[in-house]
Amino acid sequence: MSDPRELLDDYQRDGVVRIREFFSADTVAEIRAELARYIRDDLPSKPKDARTLEADGKTIRNLWRLEQHNAYFKELGQRREMTELIAALVQGEPVLTGVETFSKPARIGSGVPYHQDNAYFCQTPPDMLTVWVAIDSVTVENGSVYFIKGSHKSGMLPSKPSGVTGNSIGLAVAPDTPESEQFCATLAPGDATIHHCEVIHHSNPNLTEQSRLGLLFVYRGTHTQTDVALQATYTQAVTATPPA
Repeated sequence: MSDPRELLDDYQRDGVVRIREFFSADTVAEIRAELARYIRDDLPSKPKDARTLEADGKTIRNLWRLEQHNAYFKELGQRREMTELIAALVQGEPVLTGVETFSKPARIGSGVPYHQDNAYFCQTPPDMLTVWVAIDSVTVENGSVYFIKGSHKSGMLPSKPSGVTGNSIGLAVAPDTPESEQFCATLAPGDATIHHCEVIHHSNPNLTEQSRLGLLFVYRGTHTQTDVALQATYTQAVTATPPA
């Protein structure tokens, strides 16, 4: 694990950090097994909006609100080693607000448009972040996330409905930073990135034979509040393109 002071400095400067071996191989295997069990045994009885499907109408793209639907994932996100790490980054006591998966199934995994997470989270001050843990290997070819380092310092940019199921809102104007100059977050299973809720990022479709599964933990500081204007914009977008 990185030195906490160095991690904080890098996070504040860049808006994103990469941590190698965030979870052990045993924990990754445990996560993979529990996701498979949850999908097989529990998901059929959950509300429709507990998941988003790919365009084929049958392959899972996202699992939502696992912290509400599954005790294992709630406990994992609330472990002391997680919350102690996050506290300094959210500048206060962290609250686990979401556990979800972002999957890019082989050959059909859809892309994610340029966006800032706070267009979805709608929090002020923006002391909120996502821990993105690789369960599969994440490569350039199978849909790694690209981040524009330092872009969180510019605040929220104008957004618009994207029409993408599961990612209903994106930037109104795509950034002019070439992809070659962005941080490409390639990861081995168990590696993680932590990114600020206002750093700009996107990912490309997965047309390879290798799946790309990520498990995400979302945290905010207890002091944040809902920004009414951001929430109104998001509500309009998600109403137009609901997650399920």
